[in-house]
Amino acid sequence: MKKLFLGIAIAVSSLTFAQQFGAKAGLNVSNVSNSELNSKAGFYGGVFMNAPLSSQFNIQPELLYNSLGAKKGDVKLNLDYISVPVMFQYKATPEFFLEAGPQFGFLINAKAKEGSHSLDIKDETNGFDFGFGLGAGYWFTDKIGANARYVAGFTDVVKHNDGDAARNNNFQVGLNYKF
Repeated sequence: MKKLFLGIAIAVSSLTFAQQFGAKAGLNVSNVSNSELNSKAGFYGGVFMNAPLSSQFNIQPELLYNSLGAKKGDVKLNLDYISVPVMFQYKATPEFFLEAGPQFGFLINAKAKEGSHSLDIKDETNGFDFGFGLGAGYWFTDKIGANARYVAGFTDVVKHNDGDAARNNNFQVGLNYKF
């Protein structure tokens, strides 16, 4: 029994020391499905922890600020989330990786804007957003990399929607930096 606990303690401590922390930021191009609105550019930024599961697989939980929404002409839908993606990464080479995993979003701001007029629509918008992301990335050095990811939303953005579900869809491209 003592050997089992010692083995678990060594595995946990080696995983703790092997993990890497970093920051990431970039461009979002998002839209809302089943709406007459077009794609809107925004940004994302936050931190991540990258931990190896094996020699070829990593897990990377992230904490991101995500500026999503859509627009059409002078009308903009601005949806700001704190997002928590949990990406499972496959290292095809030491530099190149593929990733997939769930994303959990928590709405912090929802506004409809037309020209200089702004309307808070947070009460009409679901406070939780769930999606699934697929992406790829490349590490240029041990510390600097780039990634691209598409996140398809599964949750209806509109609270009490009687019509077709309006879901967030988002393409991200950005830079990563490991501390």
